[in-house]
Amino acid sequence: MIGDRLFYVATEREIKEGKVTDVYFQRITHVLKEKGINPMVKGEIRANTLPEDWGWAVFSGLEELLNLMEGIKVKVKSIPEGTVFFAGEPVLTIEGRYLEFAVYETSFLGFLCQSSGVTTKAARCKKAAEGRGVYSFGARRMHPAIAPMIERNAFIGGCDGVAAVESAMLIGEEPIGTMSHSFILCMGDEEKAFQAFDEILPENIKRICLIDTFSDEKFGAIKAAKALGEKIFGVRLDTPSSRRGNMLKILEEVRWELDLRNFNDVSIFVSGGVDEKVIKELNPYADAYGVGTAISNAPVVDFSFDLIEIEGKPVAKRGKRSGEKQLYRCWECFKDVVTPYGSTLPRCPSCNQEMSPLISTWMEEGEKVKETPSPREIRNYVLKQIENDNLVIE
Repeated sequence: MIGDRLFYVATEREIKEGKVTDVYFQRITHVLKEKGINPMVKGEIRANTLPEDWGWAVFSGLEELLNLMEGIKVKVKSIPEGTVFFAGEPVLTIEGRYLEFAVYETSFLGFLCQSSGVTTKAARCKKAAEGRGVYSFGARRMHPAIAPMIERNAFIGGCDGVAAVESAMLIGEEPIGTMSHSFILCMGDEEKAFQAFDEILPENIKRICLIDTFSDEKFGAIKAAKALGEKIFGVRLDTPSSRRGNMLKILEEVRWELDLRNFNDVSIFVSGGVDEKVIKELNPYADAYGVGTAISNAPVVDFSFDLIEIEGKPVAKRGKRSGEKQLYRCWECFKDVVTPYGSTLPRCPSCNQEMSPLISTWMEEGEKVKETPSPREIRNYVLKQIENDNLVIE
């Protein structure tokens, strides 16, 4: 036992009470209270740079931030959850008396930084797959307490399904999975395992056979297809790196052997060490991917929170632009422009069309003023954006 708890996790109550905070926020709020200083401020969240070679990212974590701020007298303006954004752009503004929300900065940045990283990595994998299936298999790579957060953001980023049961329930989706190596090892024989899986489980569960426990992949694929016949939906390759060799050639062999025996409709799934670069390489023969560590351990988006206005006057620290801002987009060209809030509606620098504002009010005086969309609605929004040819994967 760890005190009175089993796991090293903060409770929802502790987060809402502001206990998950960097200690200097407790200290400075104490000083400000003692001095009777509690100005009306506006603070802005943005990421000056993006991780790795990302040219764009997907914003997420807004719903949890709003839940955290509920009941606290603040105004929150933000781009919608699931919006593609670029480095240096403002994504969210919080307005209120500083002492109302100062101790929550650690938590709300944590929500946005990790969520946006996971969502972006999922979107990159989905775009790389060019219409092929992408499934989140990464719950086992992270602390189980945050598995639902990881898989929700993987789903809204574009994954077609998630594996963990609780995660799927919380987003209103059915969990997706195949079979494990341990199951086949316990059965002692691949063919017996495939047949038992088919015999016991209901017909609505797709028969996707894991083919690399004992056999060479192409012979495992033949064995699975013959064992289940018309019932087989697909084969999955989870070949360890020490046995992979040329994975594209292995997939080519599997496809050839299946097609030669008239199993043309059997899909090929690949998992294990998959990311957007691997996906682009294997697309010629793979039909779907299970992505684990690449998504669940995605780099965080390094958002920062900076005051930009105090008592109605623009002010900011060195290296930051003061004053509230609006982010405009031309949806045709996927070009963005940042202007002072309330400025004249700009025109696209490329096509001269009127641009659309992205930042709007989501919360007033600690109360939500509009409903956040469902995970599936956010996912559809993300998928529509990443279809744009101007968003590339370097």
